[in-house]
Amino acid sequence: MPGRSNDYNPETPQIWLCHQISSVPDSLPDWLTAFERDSLAKLDGPRRGEYLSSRWLIRQGLGKSGNVPAEQCFPVDGRPIASQFPVGWHMSLSHSQGLNAVAIGPTPLGIDVEPSQRKPDWQGVAKRWFSPVEQEWLLRANDPYNFLQVWTLKEAWLKATRRGIAGNLQTLEVRKDFELYGDQPDRQWQSCGCYVEGFLATLVYQTNNPDLEANWPAVTLLEPPPEDYSLAPAEPLDTIWDPLYHRTIRAKR
Repeated sequence: MPGRSNDYNPETPQIWLCHQISSVPDSLPDWLTAFERDSLAKLDGPRRGEYLSSRWLIRQGLGKSGNVPAEQCFPVDGRPIASQFPVGWHMSLSHSQGLNAVAIGPTPLGIDVEPSQRKPDWQGVAKRWFSPVEQEWLLRANDPYNFLQVWTLKEAWLKATRRGIAGNLQTLEVRKDFELYGDQPDRQWQSCGCYVEGFLATLVYQTNNPDLEANWPAVTLLEPPPEDYSLAPAEPLDTIWDPLYHRTIRAKR
């Protein structure tokens, strides 16, 4: 069923989204860490607004997830895969064409967002990088949206398992009807996809609960950052997201 963005369970993953703003104030917000200030100084143009908006969103999501003031929250240095404070949260960040998304949960996870109307040379990508099983049903279906769902699944899976694209795209195989098979048999993984604000958002996460219905993540679109990027609690916007699928990732055979 379509979901709304106004309730969530901290035991399940949560997806927080916001549209970024392009402006960066002359006086940077004092909540930035030294690492973040150094990283921002290396960027120019629209990437500065993208970076600052995503760091604002991380703090908003952590504050709401941990029930602590957002100005006290910050991620580890480097890639923001975990919280420094409050401790104990895993996270994953994605952004595309003006939309930022951060997934936060108690277990390892990965998120990828892409605009749903994106139409790359998907047949060529599938033939070069996907498994023969994936190529067979994707090329037969001839639907670029199916390809986009598979691609975001693989991106989210590699983020969740902390691996790069090179040599690893086939470690998750997506079969017809979105039967999922991964190479991590010692862990239980689930994945879900949803449509929100014209984007496809795909989440992969580790869980000990096999109940798919109980594990649906909350999806919350927040109002965009203010121009000064202050961390007053951001209000959720009244948006409806449409779930596409929810699957357990089985051991690869």
